[in-house]
Amino acid sequence: MGSSGVRFHLVSLPHTNTTFDFTACAFTEKVRKFAIMMTNLGHEVYLYGGEHNEAPVTEHIPCLTEQERLDAIGDLHFTMASFDNTLPHWVRFNTTAIAEISKRIQQKDFICLIGGTSQKPIADAFPHHISVEFGIGYPGTFAKYRVFESYAWMHAVYGSSTTNPATLDGNFFDAVIPSYLEPELFPLGAGDGGYYMFIGRLIERKGYRIAETVAEHLGERLIIAGTGETPTYGEPVGVVGAEERARLLGGAKAVFTPTIYVEPFGTVVPEAMMCGTPVITTDWGAFTETVQDGVTGYRCRTLGEFVQAALDAPALDRAAIRDYSLQRYSLDVVAPQYEKYFRRLLMLWDKGWYTL
Repeated sequence: MGSSGVRFHLVSLPHTNTTFDFTACAFTEKVRKFAIMMTNLGHEVYLYGGEHNEAPVTEHIPCLTEQERLDAIGDLHFTMASFDNTLPHWVRFNTTAIAEISKRIQQKDFICLIGGTSQKPIADAFPHHISVEFGIGYPGTFAKYRVFESYAWMHAVYGSSTTNPATLDGNFFDAVIPSYLEPELFPLGAGDGGYYMFIGRLIERKGYRIAETVAEHLGERLIIAGTGETPTYGEPVGVVGAEERARLLGGAKAVFTPTIYVEPFGTVVPEAMMCGTPVITTDWGAFTETVQDGVTGYRCRTLGEFVQAALDAPALDRAAIRDYSLQRYSLDVVAPQYEKYFRRLLMLWDKGWYTL
């Protein structure tokens, strides 16, 4: 890589566009920001996605018209769209992406995929090229080369592939690289809004009921951002874009992300911390890697611990919390990690693991 540059064929999703209108989709955001990082490093990025794009790329190749995208979504919010690749719009998108990649791909180019098994047909069409799932925070992975968002999720995926984890071997050409943010979109907030916040899908397993219970017990305001079930306490504001999300995160006393399942990453955590806002989470999954207990927030296991965390969190050092997030999740910090990873994969065209 380095001065010679590398060519990336970066595939987005059929139900979104790589624009700021879709910042609530973590998958699409990873595509948009990956394009920024690789372009800034001097590489060529060929983006295959919806009709509209705001990411800096070498070439943007639409694989579905805006009308086709809208027809496929129907009355759903784009964050609730299906990843079933047998649906007509998925078939059109993948088929078009394959045809367009075929026109452009060269021997050592990388194909970067974000949709899990829904995009497996694209990788299958290019068996002599390296396809990479470059931001795995989902189940249903398939690629030989994978980048996970956390060690917790990498090990969870590894363990799910066998009935006897003791027999598992690692994969030298997998990697863990965290999710990444644009610091200018998440400025330091004062936490003076007089409320707590939950942001995420409104399903039981995301833990929003825990946030409701704690806020109601304390008699505190709770702003709830997301789509799904109907909250019973707090102030629902629906899905919020990047600017409004940053404003709300920055004004909160603390942000609840008490996911009950093993969280693969939880991008709202570094987003909140980049705004200087402490986070209150469960004590497993990626949170064990992203949250410094008692410093950037609290990891909890009982209702009493969640209540105490809510009382204590506003006293944490907001400037220090922001600095912690900046040093770990900014684009300019994460980009070199991807540079190193893809340089490692280029060794496969030589002696692979045995390259000295």
